[in-house]
Amino acid sequence: MAVIFPYIVGSIIIFNILLAMTIVFLERRDASSTWAWLMVLLFIPIAGFILYLIFGRKLSNKKIFTWDTKSRLGVKTAVQAQLRALEEGSFRFKDESLLPYKDLFYLHLRNDDAILTQDNRVEIFTDGQKKFHSLLQDIEEAEDHIHLLYYILRSDRLGDLLADALIRKAKEGVQVRVLFDDMGSRELSRKFIRRIQKAGAEVEAFFPPLIPKVNLKINHRNHRKLAIIDGKIGYIGGFNIGDEYLGYNKKFGYWRDTHLKIVGDAVRNMQTRFILDWNQASRHDIMYEERYYAAEPAGEVGIQIVSSGPDSDWEQIKNGYIKMIMSAKQYIYIQTPYFIPDDSLADALKIAVLSGVDVRIMIPNMPDHPFVYWATYSNIGDLLKAGADVYVYQNGFLHAKTIVVDEKIASIGTANIDVRSFKLNFEVNAFLYDRQVAGELAEKFKEDILHSSQLSYKLYLQRSTWIRFKEAIARLLSPIL
Repeated sequence: MAVIFPYIVGSIIIFNILLAMTIVFLERRDASSTWAWLMVLLFIPIAGFILYLIFGRKLSNKKIFTWDTKSRLGVKTAVQAQLRALEEGSFRFKDESLLPYKDLFYLHLRNDDAILTQDNRVEIFTDGQKKFHSLLQDIEEAEDHIHLLYYILRSDRLGDLLADALIRKAKEGVQVRVLFDDMGSRELSRKFIRRIQKAGAEVEAFFPPLIPKVNLKINHRNHRKLAIIDGKIGYIGGFNIGDEYLGYNKKFGYWRDTHLKIVGDAVRNMQTRFILDWNQASRHDIMYEERYYAAEPAGEVGIQIVSSGPDSDWEQIKNGYIKMIMSAKQYIYIQTPYFIPDDSLADALKIAVLSGVDVRIMIPNMPDHPFVYWATYSNIGDLLKAGADVYVYQNGFLHAKTIVVDEKIASIGTANIDVRSFKLNFEVNAFLYDRQVAGELAEKFKEDILHSSQLSYKLYLQRSTWIRFKEAIARLLSPIL
């Protein structure tokens, strides 16, 4: 054993050097992520290699979604038509005051094929009880199909309530499809799944392991939350399926989130997103049928459904956030459970503050993931120093992912302000162009301030040495959290 040991150590060192060279020279990573992984490999060679296999590998977009499906669904044709209208100057916003945001619209259209629809009606939910009451009611009234995609699906009280509703509809002949993320829903029982399938529903996991309990793709999670009913009604936002989202978890208490119910042509784009994700996960592709695209005009809210993920070279949602921030003239209100921006987004916010824009950021008062929590506090100090107002939500757990700018545009969805959402997770957001909706979201932000404490820069500087140490470690590892 003593003779073999040096060879084992030498092999590990050589392997780590080769892996380090791969990270530096062959993989296109930003400098902070590269250095973080090199430090992991340097200080914990064996465990670091295992961690890299699980959390560090990049994905190829050729292996994920079938873009031919997107063409079959007519997305490309609609995108080209809107691009031509923009470039020729013939495109019109229904609300002419939104014309300055034409560049934001163009950005999403060009980089993500995000078609703008301007005939939607929107209902905002910030309370889980009300959101799920509405969703379950719409499920009960479904006549043709129910498509659900959730990052977390639990077999608890809310999960059972949903399962019962889906089983009833499946037995009535309604087509039911449920897609969940394998990592996020790792505690979901097989019995729960079989019960729904037995009624005739189709259930699939996103990126399931080839070998039970060994999943090398767990770092790339489908964090999206979508529900489409009969192709006419869509839900998008931050609520997953679980009792904690109803406020039943003693640790978190009241769960403050933001979710949208959309009626109108934007549901078509939500449906396309679901179909693309489903066709990746299932061996039974959904083919184009008119019944899946039955949405009809219902209002005047402009919406783009924007997706991002490791399958793309462009960080679409992050780029949209930056574009919104740089367009601000009066204020930027942000609610996020995690605040770990990269340099580009952090600089955009600091520039906005220093330019006289009223920047307010609201974060939770408790962690659901400790490392991310301390990384948030580490990053928030830079904004405090620049002059931003930071509020710590005290009435439970804040999980909302909301940005509102100048009471004209807003974004609500699944993407947090962190590296994971921008680079590693599959996310989807609704970018809204509507003064009334943006105004309502701004008012909700101000109401939440009444349930928050303001974190001053003076108070921030009084942190203990131990807290500063935890923040420093978390910030160092934040590019790979």
